Amino acid sequence: MGEDRKTPLHDEHVALGASMTPFGGWLMPLRYTSDLAEHRAVREAAGLFDLSHMGDISVTGPDAAAFLDHALVGYISKVREMGARYSMICAEDGSVLDDLIVYHNAPGEYSVIANASNAELVLAKLQERTAGFDVVLKDVQPGQALIAVQGPRAEEIMLATAGLVEDAEISGGTAFADLKYYACMGMRFEGEPVLVGRTGYTGEDGFEIWVSADKAVALWRAFLAAGEPLGLVPAGLSARDSLRLEAGMPLYGHELDTTTTPFEAGMGRVVRLDKATEDGTPIPFVGREALAARKESAPARVLVGLRGEGRRPARADYEVVQRGVGTEVGAVVGRVTSGAPSPTLGYPIAMAYVTPEVSAEGTELAVDVRGRAEPFVVVPMPFYRRPQN
Repeated sequence: MGEDRKTPLHDEHVALGASMTPFGGWLMPLRYTSDLAEHRAVREAAGLFDLSHMGDISVTGPDAAAFLDHALVGYISKVREMGARYSMICAEDGSVLDDLIVYHNAPGEYSVIANASNAELVLAKLQERTAGFDVVLKDVQPGQALIAVQGPRAEEIMLATAGLVEDAEISGGTAFADLKYYACMGMRFEGEPVLVGRTGYTGEDGFEIWVSADKAVALWRAFLAAGEPLGLVPAGLSARDSLRLEAGMPLYGHELDTTTTPFEAGMGRVVRLDKATEDGTPIPFVGREALAARKESAPARVLVGLRGEGRRPARADYEVVQRGVGTEVGAVVGRVTSGAPSPTLGYPIAMAYVTPEVSAEGTELAVDVRGRAEPFVVVPMPFYRRPQN
């Protein structure tokens, strides 16, 4: 195994006292102060994240949209210019290779954002699927950084950041105030073009900004300077994980993997079996037949949310069991994929795959926590929804 890679912001993290940890082949900040403080800052004000480890694959050419319709399960040709869409890349058998966000940057130009641990695989699989399409794929992650500002004060911080200005020419006249969720626009930082997406992985409003590596430190520091008076703090992977769990967002390697199709994961909506040409001919895409069959079949397992009725949290890979008498452990009916105490809600939460018979909302179950049955109940996800203005 090679040495873990470092992002352009590595020295900034070290200077801020971050605890660093290997993640997806990179050395990333786990936390700067405390998990709880960073989590709460994102819910109440804002957090600043380094996401430069994420894969970024450029797809360009006359057939870019048609190619992505073929290679991914989503209807990418329907994504408007300067729009974005959550999607997945699946194998022929319908299993999930990775979940992605696709940005439509310009006519014939798209960016595919992959999870760090899967970036090389996604690029290789996309390359395998280019036959017959006039497209060019390029790994553009090297040489750039990705910084996220997430939280209820994220928009204020963006507007207050010195050197960051709108670029209506790049964005087709779109003003920052009009930027919708899952859309993107061009801006400039210190005169250099940057791409800003209004997306995120925390359940809060927020923005993700692509900037060249040589401008990354300056932009990071500019965000800190603008945001600190408004409550912004740098936040690490630990807070990012607890935030996404509260928001009911899947994590590859936990809720999603090569043993799972989008339907088991409750993400069947991303599979667009209705993709068709102008004359109504179905558009073939990798995994279509398997996914069409899976949609019509009864599931063997279902992803559910669990709310703890006690204080002890469930953790990934703990067994979900029938609720017995007292602390007695009953028959196994599933397995936890992600679990933790919820800092925002004040009780343990978890996601788990269970058999369909025990997946209904309100079903009383238990989790085997080191030989003791801890009571949980099936609840809808997400566990947390941000207040709407």
